[in-house]
Amino acid sequence: MPVSQDLALQARNLRKRFGGEDVVCGVDLDIAAGECFGLLGPNGAGKTTTLKLCLGLIEPEEGSARLLGMEVPARAREARAGVGVVPQFDNLDPDFTVTENLVVYGRYFGPGDAAIRARIPQLLEFAGLQGRAEARIQTLSGGMKRRLTLARALVNDPQLLFMDEPTTGLDPQARHLIWERLRHLMQQGKTIVLTTHFMEEAQRLCTRLAIMDRGRIIATGSPRALIAEHIESQVVEVHGPGLGAWMVRARSLAPRFERAGETVFCYAADVAPVIADLRRQRELVYLHRPANLEDVFLKLTGRDLRD
Repeated sequence: MPVSQDLALQARNLRKRFGGEDVVCGVDLDIAAGECFGLLGPNGAGKTTTLKLCLGLIEPEEGSARLLGMEVPARAREARAGVGVVPQFDNLDPDFTVTENLVVYGRYFGPGDAAIRARIPQLLEFAGLQGRAEARIQTLSGGMKRRLTLARALVNDPQLLFMDEPTTGLDPQARHLIWERLRHLMQQGKTIVLTTHFMEEAQRLCTRLAIMDRGRIIATGSPRALIAEHIESQVVEVHGPGLGAWMVRARSLAPRFERAGETVFCYAADVAPVIADLRRQRELVYLHRPANLEDVFLKLTGRDLRD
């Protein structure tokens, strides 16, 4: 694989099978140093397996990857010394305090306890956990635990962060605080690889992203570019009594309609005719908004549930 010094992560034709089933099917990635790259996809799309291949935690059937310029899995341990990982589910040790969790985790990277402890005040301030250094994990809220997991991933001052659904289960206040912290890391030049099911999160944070489905990458680009390429610019969501009859009449008013349960989505560059008609339909409720990344995601991967 040709090496680029500007890439934090490079992968070519990654393939992985489990139980005779193709889980990752020829994935290519080029993630530049300093960018926040999002990997989006429904459940079972192959995102987590792709990340494990890139980290050298599992070996591919085919393909190759370079992490921070080093071949994985051949030099995976060396490469991971410059990587921080925030797993999907917190795996903090409940028997340790906040400080002890950071020190014990930091020992895996070998700088020595004194060097780790010197970083702890800075990490606790970054995570908004000042005054909690000696707190037991059971006393922390869900948002505090998530912020501590983020701080733990930074204990080795990594160049590259892998974050697997970092704000799942958090309330809006905690989610916005973590977003603020991630922007701060990007300003420091850190590279972030982010998987998330929150399209708003991806649209706010990612400089570029890939949408993955059934083991393949089906679209890549900036959030704004993907919206412009794949979806009409305006959306009207409609629901209420008489929706089916209205939809039949209204098909001439917009180029594309989708129905999901009891809601109809109208997509068009100009939705003025749709809105003018809806104003005469007193029984129908509607919402007019600009198209977003979630519209792109649903158009490309479908609206069916994935288990």
